[in-house]
Amino acid sequence: MAENSSETPLDFSPAMKVHKDGRIERLNLFVPASIDPETGVQSKDVQISSDPNLSARLYLPKNAAVSTKKLPLLIYIHGGGFVFGYFSHPVFHTHLNLLVSESNVVAVSLDYRLAPENPLPIAYDDVWLAFKWVASQSKKTENPEEWIEKYADFDRVYIGGDSAGGNIAHNLAIRVGSEKLEGVNTRGLYLNSPYFWGHDPIGEEAANYIHVWDFKINDLWLYACPGSTGKDDPWANPGMDPRLSSIGCRKVLYYIGEKDVLKDRAELYTEALEKSGWNGDIEIVEVEGEPHCFSVSSPDTEKSKIMFKKVASFLNHC
Repeated sequence: MAENSSETPLDFSPAMKVHKDGRIERLNLFVPASIDPETGVQSKDVQISSDPNLSARLYLPKNAAVSTKKLPLLIYIHGGGFVFGYFSHPVFHTHLNLLVSESNVVAVSLDYRLAPENPLPIAYDDVWLAFKWVASQSKKTENPEEWIEKYADFDRVYIGGDSAGGNIAHNLAIRVGSEKLEGVNTRGLYLNSPYFWGHDPIGEEAANYIHVWDFKINDLWLYACPGSTGKDDPWANPGMDPRLSSIGCRKVLYYIGEKDVLKDRAELYTEALEKSGWNGDIEIVEVEGEPHCFSVSSPDTEKSKIMFKKVASFLNHC
């Protein structure tokens, strides 16, 4: 049972608690890499860096070995409010198995260090380091990662993420476009209920500044990024980012649930992209009756299955 607010100032139960003395408790649920019995998708963990200590989980679809051509490469970033979650969490692992199976892609699910112990922008830097590691596999190296070298098509690279991971994916795409790494062609960005925010509420947000667990979603940004300039920080509010037109791809697929408190940010994101001069196409898909990140939390529903098919089409025909 969750402790009361006098004992636990921040309570994200059951995922995380922050106590008055600063002690942090996380519910660390892990599943090992394996061959998924339902989909036949294989996974394995690889270390990307020892300093900082960063790893990733790779996913390979069942028919990769018999494919006549290399497969699209998806770089995926899990959510968790910037403060909890791991690539090996059962929810994210199941989601990636289903997405890889439906899409027939090679996926690299990235981890990053969590706030508040590692406040933003550390997670952004971790993911950029991991992306550079993936890009380095496009060149001849002494110790190539076998699955990526053998099966991944570096001319068809995609970036995706859910919730806070969607925010990180968006900011990664801007950095990819600004710094232009050799050897990779990033074709698309897939955002699943991304965490974007701002100083002023829009749409239905004013009526929905609600507590998530025992914590206001309105306060989450400053908790994760205490050194921020505020809720209109360009990392949190894309419309305030002068680099927005630099997104390093020409296609964006943005999924949001009708009942998601973040849903009004989707239209604002589209308007900001258009005003920035970005030369690309964006599709917003709002799913009736669904909450935040429904395909991650409830992947077996009919609407989630439809979403997986839509994302699969995006990753193979973009």
